[in-house]
Amino acid sequence: MTPTNLRNLSIIAHVDHGKTTLMDAILKQAGVFSAHQATVDRVMDSNALEREKGITITAKNASIMLGDIKINIVDTPGHSDFGGEVERVLGSVDGAILLVDAVEGPLPQTRFVLSKAIKHGLKIILMLNKLDRSEISASKERVRDVINQCFDLFVELGASEEQCDFPVVYAVARQGWCTRNEEEIDSLLAGTTPGSLQPLFGLIRDYFIAPRIEDSPDFKMQLSNLAWSDYVGQLAIGKVVSGTISKKDTAYRLGYAEDTGAVVSKRFQVTNLFKFDGLTQQEVESLSAGDIGILAGCEDVQIGDTLAASATAEPFDRIIVEPPTLKMCFSINSSPLAGLDGEAIQSRRLRDRLLRECRSNIALRFEEAEQADQFFLLGRGELQFAVFMETLRREGIEFMVGRPVVLFKRDENGNLLEPIEEAILDLPAEATGDVTEMFQGRKGLMQSFETAENGRVRLVFAIPTRCLIGTRSRYLTLTKGTGLFSTKLKEFASYKGDMLARKNGALIADRTGKCTDYALSSVENLGQLFIKPATEVYEGMVIGECSRENDINVNPVRPKKLTNIRSVSSDGLIILAGHRDLSLEQMIEWIDEDEWIECTPKFVRIRKKILGANGRTVIRKLKD
Repeated sequence: MTPTNLRNLSIIAHVDHGKTTLMDAILKQAGVFSAHQATVDRVMDSNALEREKGITITAKNASIMLGDIKINIVDTPGHSDFGGEVERVLGSVDGAILLVDAVEGPLPQTRFVLSKAIKHGLKIILMLNKLDRSEISASKERVRDVINQCFDLFVELGASEEQCDFPVVYAVARQGWCTRNEEEIDSLLAGTTPGSLQPLFGLIRDYFIAPRIEDSPDFKMQLSNLAWSDYVGQLAIGKVVSGTISKKDTAYRLGYAEDTGAVVSKRFQVTNLFKFDGLTQQEVESLSAGDIGILAGCEDVQIGDTLAASATAEPFDRIIVEPPTLKMCFSINSSPLAGLDGEAIQSRRLRDRLLRECRSNIALRFEEAEQADQFFLLGRGELQFAVFMETLRREGIEFMVGRPVVLFKRDENGNLLEPIEEAILDLPAEATGDVTEMFQGRKGLMQSFETAENGRVRLVFAIPTRCLIGTRSRYLTLTKGTGLFSTKLKEFASYKGDMLARKNGALIADRTGKCTDYALSSVENLGQLFIKPATEVYEGMVIGECSRENDINVNPVRPKKLTNIRSVSSDGLIILAGHRDLSLEQMIEWIDEDEWIECTPKFVRIRKKILGANGRTVIRKLKD
């Protein structure tokens, strides 16, 4: 396989615009699966968390054969919290399919991924997906409007003339067809004309260029991903830009020291080499220029490192990602119930695990805290932290995390600056008033207001990042689950003033034991419960949200005293109003600065940092 027979491309889009569904259709129609082979939907979302949440979290590689042309395809995440995955893989491909919802049009993450693709000089195909939506059949003008919006976005982002002259493909990835002729859309939707992805396959083969390689006989490769094998150990994934590497060859890892930035090198021997064959890895004897391959033999490796045949080779520049805007404090589990559900690890092991995650995810950064058993992890958003926390839980580890803290800056005059997000909301018109009131109450400033023919509106707010924490779940409630919510970092601006994390206080258990329905029947009059009867609690554990502004210490374990007096009114069944189960993401949004989230493999609890009631105040306004 020579470089002229290779095509390396990625699929980029905003979240939920159909990337993984398109990958399913491509793999099926390219003959990756046998006729008798059972397949599942969203086959590229192999991670259990990805299938549960319905989003792509990590970039993944696959390959198909179109005649004598081998196509290496990278499926990338669409959520802004995982933008680091996109940034590091675009350097290993030479083209991109930009997938855009034909109704929603380009959204914030569309702008982000497109800007990165343009910066890398990639050739781009625009694919308009979801043409089967009812809004399209009602107004075909929407399709043309989206194309014009995409063209304007290309120009705004500084695309070259060649990139602006992009081909357009109309598709319904769920049904597995596409066309380049707008006149064929109606017949394909009606099913009178059989459809397939052959127009896209032909465009990939003819429009995209062969891999760009360096004119040098010496082996050189930049790593864009890492994996692990129980058989051969650490796996380094990347594109070979020059030369050839074979098994048992000697190579060098070239990286940068974290403290000084100086180039460091380490010698190693290549033990195994692999190429992508469909969804599997095929062992090979060598990798050549243009290949996206997998190399084993170097244990101490990081994303962005350069693998070369010589220790004196010039390493590639570091992969630069967007800076973090939030940080969270991770700590060992110090609650009275520590070690009962999982492994209560020591601070050294927690530190090593956080550092290992930062090596494989360049969008995360690690910082030491003042306390020896606490560490900071810097990232982009609540969902990114929630996914990592869930991963640790499934590894059987117990730990605690604090409320996300926004990373501030200072200008040359010493004035405090905070990150400002651009929030784009697509929601039903009847929910506009409630949503606008919520965002304006959180220091949001409306930038634009657009109405659509389908009874929906699009609002754009400029709002501080810290004020966005806790808005997503409430926004979905106000829009009855039909609202779309997208954000992107806009700028750093002057500090907008103080604001409480939440309006209501917490209901806090004042003693240890099992909750009784008798005690909870009295407690629930004070607010909304988070727990159910028979739940094990301890002093300082948060069991609900108070209906008032301040915290209240309550006794949820009080039993009903037995007497020899019986009455019809007092001996009836106790029926509680119910409790609210908070997801991990909702807990991250809910907690305040003086609270921890205690994570174990079986339970997720909220607790106060100071457990004893005599050591903390219940007046929340004093803590702001």
